[in-house]
Amino acid sequence: MTGPHATHRGTRRSRARSAATAALVVLAAMVPAAVATADAQQVDTALPYVCAFPSGRQQATVRVSASLPDRVEPREAIRPRQVTTAVELPAAAAADLGVPKGGEVSAATRLTVAVAQNKAAAEATWRGTVQPVTVPDSGPLTLTATGDVPSVTARSTGDLTLSAGDLEIDLAVSAPDGSGAATGTPTAAATGPAPTTARCTLDKDAPGNGLLATVPVGSVTSGPGGSPSASPTGTGPGTPSASSSASGRPQPHPGSPQSGWAPKIAGTAPGSTTDRSGVPPCRYDAQHPSDEMSLNTYITGYANVRKQKGASLIPVSCALVEQGQPDFQFPPDGNGPAVITQHSEGQLSYQERAQTAPFKATFLTFGFVPATATMVLEQTAPLTIDSLGHMDTSTFYTTMDTYIRVPLVLRVTSLTVNGTPLDVGSSCRTRTSLSSADPEPAKHPEDHLVLHGKGEYALGEQATGYILLSGGPLTGETTIPAFTGCGAGGEDLDGLLTAAVSGPGNYIKQIQGQTCGLAAPVEGQCTKDLQPAQIPVPER
Repeated sequence: MTGPHATHRGTRRSRARSAATAALVVLAAMVPAAVATADAQQVDTALPYVCAFPSGRQQATVRVSASLPDRVEPREAIRPRQVTTAVELPAAAAADLGVPKGGEVSAATRLTVAVAQNKAAAEATWRGTVQPVTVPDSGPLTLTATGDVPSVTARSTGDLTLSAGDLEIDLAVSAPDGSGAATGTPTAAATGPAPTTARCTLDKDAPGNGLLATVPVGSVTSGPGGSPSASPTGTGPGTPSASSSASGRPQPHPGSPQSGWAPKIAGTAPGSTTDRSGVPPCRYDAQHPSDEMSLNTYITGYANVRKQKGASLIPVSCALVEQGQPDFQFPPDGNGPAVITQHSEGQLSYQERAQTAPFKATFLTFGFVPATATMVLEQTAPLTIDSLGHMDTSTFYTTMDTYIRVPLVLRVTSLTVNGTPLDVGSSCRTRTSLSSADPEPAKHPEDHLVLHGKGEYALGEQATGYILLSGGPLTGETTIPAFTGCGAGGEDLDGLLTAAVSGPGNYIKQIQGQTCGLAAPVEGQCTKDLQPAQIPVPER
């Protein structure tokens, strides 16, 4: 993914490739958490920060944990895994948010990480989202963010360091009834306080200047005391050795210019595969003819079922999207960013129907009775995609927020409880669509699921976060309505399903794959029959 300059030129190809996709949430079987690789070093560092709140500066403790390789070779990617950023805010800071009694706080974090090797440096952004946390009656408020972070590739030998820098926290409040902002999409509740962004800086007395980890790069030699160390040979021109602190650890040079020897920061593109086993077709046909603005893509991910206290798999599904024309508004005096807006529509597609493929979900009703249901999600009105971006007209650096809204009814076609089949009939479904708090409730008053993606890209660089064309993570929160029409032969199963599944606070993390642009298909992005070549892999 390159920067927005192609769209700025307004070419037909770029318009046809600049789009987003549908969003959905389903209930599926529980899945185990991933485990760390055996040859990894574990990072667990607590650092003091100072955060600016409306009432003034507050001390905070930020604990960063991750799993990193214990050693790599030059040009071998370093992929941080199991990354969490836990922010402990003092009671005064929590009170500053104006959270009502019993209310919740959701957040998104952006931690700047300085990556240094020898005298070359680069910066990465570690992003995370926080599931809604109930504010305690007293004491500190702890927000634990998780997310995908960019990989780092060293171009020469020598120790590579990662050090924590500035931290931004987007905070939003929801009322006890569940109204308000969804996780990762900080927007104000209709009656709650406005969202705020806390900007935090590393305390000047932070140990090791915020050093998180050191990863040796290159061949192994015997260091002092017999400990292994990387050979210093092969460093960049004019950089024969690493700059060190009094402790002997290499220190970052955040102000150093990027160069051919600086560590390379890759984008946070989600994992994908080309294995189409069990994946439904995703193509345009006579019933859904395509044009130059048509795109197709796959989606998958995880969703929390709050009543089941666990995560559920979102199976791979297809979406077809018809883009609207992007609109550019440039500042009249030439100062300030250009504003980009785009509105598109789309639909789910399965066997010529606007729905997902049937899927099974297994859960423990009331915590001990196993129940398995076969379900589909049916789209009842157009899916809409609204993007708002800001572009620096001199560098083309662009940030983009995308909101995806789709009304989805959950229909149950079969149900087995404790091994006994129960006849749910042909009309078992939620009374209304899944619903989310909307950032513009007056403009979008109807029930619908809302997912949010935020991304950025620079000229010639790979995008990070969520961008319309290349995909990425989308997050949100939804309420599952009560069920109706469930049962046959005089048996009423509405209450059973409602008690087991329905309710608010179901957090979603969805991964959209790379889109296939039908007007100008790109090798590696579309198959020969113009289906998406990349199948996204779900991520927690």
